[in-house]
Formats: sequence, structure tokens, C-alpha cells
Amino acid sequence: MTIENKLGITNSAELAKEEERLSKMQAIKLFESDALANLPAGKFSTLAFIHEYLFRDIYSFAGEIRDVNIAKGNFRFAPLMYLREALQHLDAMPQGSFDEIVEKYVEMNIAHPFREGNGRSMRIWLDDMLKKELGQCIDWSIVDKEDYLLAMERSPIRDIEIKHVLGKALTNNIADRLTYMKGLDVSYHIEGYNAYKAEEL
Repeated sequence: MTIENKLGITNSAELAKEEERLSKMQAIKLFESDALANLPAGKFSTLAFIHEYLFRDIYSFAGEIRDVNIAKGNFRFAPLMYLREALQHLDAMPQGSFDEIVEKYVEMNIAHPFREGNGRSMRIWLDDMLKKELGQCIDWSIVDKEDYLLAMERSPIRDIEIKHVLGKALTNNIADRLTYMKGLDVSYHIEGYNAYKAEEL
């Protein structure tokens, strides 16, 4: 079933295409406005700002914590009843090293705080943390997409793989728009539509 959207689109494939197009346009505006400069790195409030910025023209829930339980395959993301507590815990996690930042990224992926659009928002959030804490970011153009997806799937149990995959792609080229935009490719993260199962509460 297609997620309710502001565009009135009822076809999943068409919605996916429009979501990617519009969110990428917003991502360029976000990059060029430098709107993240004065926001705290690694906080949920900053991730919510990013999500609202990217998806406000598409979803009424942009920037808002999901109100459904969601699962992908056999994996259930953080249950709704514990989600706000999990996000408070995430805010307090350390982020002074590459390993700590990736561990925080993995935990945010497990939380999956939004109904849709988690992947793209979280990659901008990750790069923002890396830039502000370490003066680096990920060059997504050299990240193998299959390796990334498999490593993310296994990361709740074993995060060494995702640390290896992302660690190989670190760059000091933090001001390059193309490097930033490569992280928004939808193929890095199969967003909802038919991938997620949601249980309305």
C-alpha cells in the first residue's frame, strides 16, 4: 500500500521516483544554505530538522517521530513504546572518534525514528557528525552499495563490517557538493513502500 503523501500519488513506483527527485532538490538547498552549521552534531533534533527539510513537500509527517511499529524482513526496528527513550539514549552517546560515530549511526538505524526517509536523512546526519567532530566525511561514490547494505543489515549484531566499509571511504573533501550528494542515492537504502511492514497503533 502506498504511503499517504501530499502529492496525491497512489502508485508506489511513481511515489518513489518523485520522493527521490524532490528530496534531492531539497538536499541541494540544505547544502547550499549551510543550515546545519549552527545545529548540534549527532543529536536527534538535528536529524529531525534534516528529515523535515528533505521531505516537507512530500509527507505531512516530515520531521516527526513515527507513530507505527515498522519491520523490514525479519528485523523489527525499535518498538514505538521505547522509541523516545532510545532517542534520548542516542543523544547522550559519545561521538569523539570514528568508531563512536559509526556506533551511534548504527543505533540510530535500529531506532529508525521516521515512517519513511530514514536512510537519506541519516547519511546527511552521519556526514554532519564526521565533519564537525573529525573534519572528514564519507565519499559515497567509492562505497560499494551491496557491501554497505549487507554490512548495515548485520550491524545490530556485528558493527565491525560497517566500520570497515565506511572507514575505507573517509575523505577530507568535506566541502564538495558531489561527494555530499552521492550519499542520497536511493539505492543505498531501500526505502519503505513494499520493503517495510507497518503496524498501525
